[in-house]
Amino acid sequence: METIDMIRSILQSTLILAVSPFLFGIINRTKAFFAGRKGSPLLQLYYDIYKLSRKSAVYSRTITRVFIAGPIVGLGAILSATMLVPFAGRASFISFEGDIILFIYLFGLTRFVAVLAALDTGSSFEGMGASREVQFAVFAEPALFLSMAALARVTGVTSLSAIYSNLNAISWTTWSPVFLLVAGAIFIIFLAENSRIPVDDPNTHLELTMIHEVMVLDHGGVDLAFILYGSAVKFWILGTLVAGIFFGAHSRGWMVDYSLFIIGMVLFAFIVGAVESVLARLRLLKVPHFLIVALALSVLALAFTMR
Repeated sequence: METIDMIRSILQSTLILAVSPFLFGIINRTKAFFAGRKGSPLLQLYYDIYKLSRKSAVYSRTITRVFIAGPIVGLGAILSATMLVPFAGRASFISFEGDIILFIYLFGLTRFVAVLAALDTGSSFEGMGASREVQFAVFAEPALFLSMAALARVTGVTSLSAIYSNLNAISWTTWSPVFLLVAGAIFIIFLAENSRIPVDDPNTHLELTMIHEVMVLDHGGVDLAFILYGSAVKFWILGTLVAGIFFGAHSRGWMVDYSLFIIGMVLFAFIVGAVESVLARLRLLKVPHFLIVALALSVLALAFTMR
C-alpha cells in the first residue's frame, strides 16, 4: 500500500510539472476568443521554454553571482512547493503538521531572490519594479497566511494535505461563508502573485506600469526559461489553492479524481482568461487597495471561525 501511495505521489508531482505550462495556452486562447482573434498555439509556452533552454545566457560585467543564482534558486523553491501541494484533495508528496508555514516561506524565498537579482543589475528601472513587487507583497503575503490560518481553524489541522482532504460537502454545509471568503481572498492573491490583470499585465511593454516583467528584462537563455517555467508552476500551485476548495471531495477513485481536477484547473484557467478580457488594469496607486480587499476577506474569514 505504501508503494502505491508513493507511485501516486510521484504521478501527481509529474502531472503538475507537465501540465502547468498548458494552462497559459488556455488563457491566451480565451483572451484571443474574446478579442475575436485566433490566438497563439496551446503549447506555445512549451515551445518558448524549449527554445530558450537551448540558448546560453548573456551576463553583464556588472552583475555578481546573485544574479546568476536568482532563477535557479527561485525555480528550486517553486518545485519544492509542489511537493507540499495536495492534488485533487489527496495527500501531497511531503506532508507534515505546520507545512503551511514552509509553503508560504518558499513563495517568499522565490520573491526574495527575484528582487535581489533585479537589484544586482544596478539598473534603476529594474529597481523600480523590485520596489513595486515588495510593496505589493506587504499586503499579499499576510492575506495568504491568514487565509490558510482560517482553513486550518476550520479543519483543525495545519498541513496543506490534511486541510484540503477535509474540505468536503459536509464541511461546506457548515463553513461555506468561510470557504467563499477564503476563495475570494486567494483568487485576488493569485492575480497579484502571477502578475495578471488587473494587478499587472504579463504582455505589457509600458515602462511606467511594468512590475514583474521589468524585473526579468536582463535575463535570457536558459535563465529566462527557468523563470517562465517557474511562473507556470507557480500559476498551477496558487490555482490549486482556489480550485481545491471547490473540488475537495475525492470518493470516485484516484484516476477519476485526477482527471476531474485537471479539468477543473483548465476551467480555472478559462475563468482567469475571461477576467483578463473583461477587466482593465488598475492604476498602480489602486493596486494596494485591491490587495487590501484580499486582506480584509481573509481577516473576516478568520473571524468567522472564532464563533
